[in-house]
Amino acid sequence: MMLLPNIFHKYRCMKPSLFFTCLFLFIFSTVQSAAQSKKFDTTVKMGEQGFRVECNNKNADKNEVTVSPINLQVSGRKPSFSVYGKVLNAFTDDMNDDGRPDLAICVYSGDNDAIGSVVAISYNADKGFDPIFFPDIYLDAKIREGYKGYDVFSPLTGTLMRKFPVYMPGDAADKPTGGTRVVQYKAMMENGRQSFKVLRSYDTK
Repeated sequence: MMLLPNIFHKYRCMKPSLFFTCLFLFIFSTVQSAAQSKKFDTTVKMGEQGFRVECNNKNADKNEVTVSPINLQVSGRKPSFSVYGKVLNAFTDDMNDDGRPDLAICVYSGDNDAIGSVVAISYNADKGFDPIFFPDIYLDAKIREGYKGYDVFSPLTGTLMRKFPVYMPGDAADKPTGGTRVVQYKAMMENGRQSFKVLRSYDTK
């Protein structure tokens, strides 16, 4: 590892205060970069059944996800697919009321990984997997108002909950003043495919 010695050589003529400032910024950026690309590997269960979710999170915009079923009979290969962003969370619940576990994978993209979305699959009666489509928040004029990301997703008794801060005009990026918006989704069959539909949404202060 010759990187740090090279830095010492490059900046040996600097004033001590400037040298240590540069060294600190280098170390900080290295640690921050490593944290941003931290591998995601977790296991989630509903009773004895569930899923192991793995993603390297190597890239900011696109990554590969592998899902390994746990105590589920599967006909065919285990699910593997690309997501546009980084995987930062996952959970399981029966979100379509068929008595079988569904998997929700929380994917974040954009500046500071702020924009959240969900990639979801359901385990079906044929021992395979079907996608559950998640709606684009920007297509819903009511829900998207004041939205700038920082979503938190969680399960709630067979539904999917989404919370995010609401920004008012002129709000600084780190100081939203519009409270919190809560959106509750349910997985439903429509036009031959499963999709999350909004059950209700409301704002809290």
